[in-house]
Amino acid sequence: MRQTIRHGLLVLLLTLCGTFAHAQPLTKAPQYKVDPYWPKALPNNWILGQVAGVATDKNDHIWIIHRPLTITDDEKGATLNPRRSKCCIPAPPVLEFDKKGNLLQAWGGPGSGYEWPKNEHGIYIDANDNVWVGGNAQTDHMVLKFTPQGKFLLQIGSSGASLGSNDTTQLGRPAHMNVDPVANEIYIADGYLNKRIAVFDSNTGAYKRHWGAYGNVPSDEKMASFNPTSPQFSNPVHCARLMKDNTLFVCDRANNRIQVFEKNGKFIREIAYETETRGSGSVWDLIPSDASQKYILIADGTNNEVIVMMRDTGQKVGSFGRSGRNAGEFHWVHNIAVDSEGSVYTTEVDTGKRAQRFTKAK
Repeated sequence: MRQTIRHGLLVLLLTLCGTFAHAQPLTKAPQYKVDPYWPKALPNNWILGQVAGVATDKNDHIWIIHRPLTITDDEKGATLNPRRSKCCIPAPPVLEFDKKGNLLQAWGGPGSGYEWPKNEHGIYIDANDNVWVGGNAQTDHMVLKFTPQGKFLLQIGSSGASLGSNDTTQLGRPAHMNVDPVANEIYIADGYLNKRIAVFDSNTGAYKRHWGAYGNVPSDEKMASFNPTSPQFSNPVHCARLMKDNTLFVCDRANNRIQVFEKNGKFIREIAYETETRGSGSVWDLIPSDASQKYILIADGTNNEVIVMMRDTGQKVGSFGRSGRNAGEFHWVHNIAVDSEGSVYTTEVDTGKRAQRFTKAK
């Protein structure tokens, strides 16, 4: 009798476990390994400076923007007179690669009809393959739009003086941008001087709307650079990422938090991350890990790692990288992008000066 009861309880337990497992399937967070051979060596004796932006397009081409003016004399010795060394020559600011790491084209820099930024910062490729770039030098208060071949199309804002976080024509050292192809609107993380998200028509440059932290009217009142409970964004407002559910994720970098909004600026929620991080903060950039957007990847340039986080809950479920100089390590990891296969591309500023690729581990 007891044996029969024990057998029945065992069957019931196994049935319940099977039902729970079926209803609650276990999923493994994505893991990554570095591809030490990406990208391939640049042609023309070229070298990169600080790499301050990365983006992918619909063809799975990878675009980066770097800062030629950050290349030191010992790195650009071939350009000096008299020549200091055989290598190297600064590459043009904008470079396009394929997934194998082959350079497809390079262009950019000052030209007729527009004001090229003095310190390049941020790159975005829209649904029509137009290339958007910005800058964060003291006089860089503009975002530029080009064709994939580098033909100038549009400038929003201008160099010179910023007019503050509530101006409708001028930017304030913008950091990043994201285009909504349905509404033809560009969301600008504005930025290193201003403390807001600013939205403009992506075809005409006409002003649409703007907002600060929690959807409030932004203030330029001087505040502590580190205050995770601040009613305002800190500087820099470092990224703006539209999700497929029409929410906008914003990197409030120095305050170690992500704020989530509706496209009209209505505040939804906040995700705090590594709240004790000082210096330059923990949330430098973020991107969904794949088309499902179940996970987001956060580039943390102070702790020098990439975090895998559940997008809905903000739970950290993985990470890769550490501070260092070897392949797969980081020094000031600054921006992040993914391709259609889920491979991850990162860039580094300060003395990092490189781009890396990480593939999904199988």
